[in-house]
Amino acid sequence: MSLLVELKNVTKVYHRSGICEFHALKGVDFNLHQGEMVAIIGTSGSGKSTLMNIIGFLDHCTTGHYLFSDTDVSQLEEKELARIRNKKIGFVFQSFFLLPRLNALQNVMLPLFYRGVAKEIAREKALSMLEKVGMAKFSLHKPNQLSGGQQQRVAIARALVGDPEVILADEPTGALDSKTGNEVMELLIGLNALQERTIVIVTHDKKVSDLCKRVVTLKDGCVVP
Repeated sequence: MSLLVELKNVTKVYHRSGICEFHALKGVDFNLHQGEMVAIIGTSGSGKSTLMNIIGFLDHCTTGHYLFSDTDVSQLEEKELARIRNKKIGFVFQSFFLLPRLNALQNVMLPLFYRGVAKEIAREKALSMLEKVGMAKFSLHKPNQLSGGQQQRVAIARALVGDPEVILADEPTGALDSKTGNEVMELLIGLNALQERTIVIVTHDKKVSDLCKRVVTLKDGCVVP
């Protein structure tokens, strides 16, 4: 499997009021290969969300190097990071972040619009992805007409529609009941096993992490050996 993500001795320091410093990550090394399904676990404040934000180009590391597909992206400007993020990364969040004024189909089409994809092509791709996650018949429903599990399936379709190299899921079952959460995890496991999608899941739920092929534990900003 080819190496997609390589973090070398990455630190993240947040400045508070210009004086105090909070060291969220302390010399983290992390690798992710194509086709892996990895869980990142740790208690609150361990640095797992910070690590995900750096992997997903939502934040910069303070020191160290981040190689994505053998390209050092550590110090790229925000405009360039946004371009890569839109093409290479798909996000799934606990709170779904679907736009309430748009229906499911329109929400899934949105990332393609940001790429300048023609409307009809975007619609076709979005419908195909909704079909794959079992939500095609709800394509005209708005988020408030869908259950939590259905909204998460739409969010997963939105993450997948641009054919990203990595899917980052932040507590994807956290807002769901156990049964619905299990269904969402079955969907993610199927995407990994059948379509070889590369997936990183940030979670505090041991049941979720146990379903992943590899588990990375963070504690006080460090990877636990």
